[in-house]
Amino acid sequence: MALIDVYNLKGEKILERDIRDEIFTVSIREDILHQVARGQLAGSRSGSASTKNRSEIRASSRKLWRQKGTGRARVGAASSPLRRGGGVAFGPMPRDYSFKINKKVRKAALRMALADKFKTGQLIVVDDFHLEELKTKKFLEILENFDLDNVLIVTEKPDENLEKSSRNIKSVKLLRAEGLNVYDILSHKYLLFVEPALGIVEEALGK
Repeated sequence: MALIDVYNLKGEKILERDIRDEIFTVSIREDILHQVARGQLAGSRSGSASTKNRSEIRASSRKLWRQKGTGRARVGAASSPLRRGGGVAFGPMPRDYSFKINKKVRKAALRMALADKFKTGQLIVVDDFHLEELKTKKFLEILENFDLDNVLIVTEKPDENLEKSSRNIKSVKLLRAEGLNVYDILSHKYLLFVEPALGIVEEALGK
């Protein structure tokens, strides 16, 4: 098994921990990472863009004027897309943008994203990450101990002080282990695990 250093919140190494080779040392395929990240973004789209076609416009269906003899162009109903206030031709309608990605592919992509952070030295593990009080300044001091910015922090359980202390920092995102996903890993430079959360992820991905 590979080894990774575990730190305390002062940035001091306190021990080494085994991590699973089948998760953190796999070969990385950019095409699979791209497919899964694109699937996540597509699934998050609301797909609520909507226009009214001519059948949905509230207007008389009466012919506006007779076909011949007026000197003007022939015309039909007021709801025609050619007229102001008429329906929209081929406009956007509500739709679902998501597409299916196999469970095995999603798991493989998550392993690859974790392996990428480990291989580049951008994966940090701390033994605990609990704040005694709700204080953003204290939270920032901890990040400075590791010289971190643009970081995704993965915890094992809800922590109100930690969540509220970090929520005003745009470059920081908190996730619980169950919600870990490829897009969030790839969109942050660093990945910081609280050690129990790392165990949860290993158990889920090692199956």
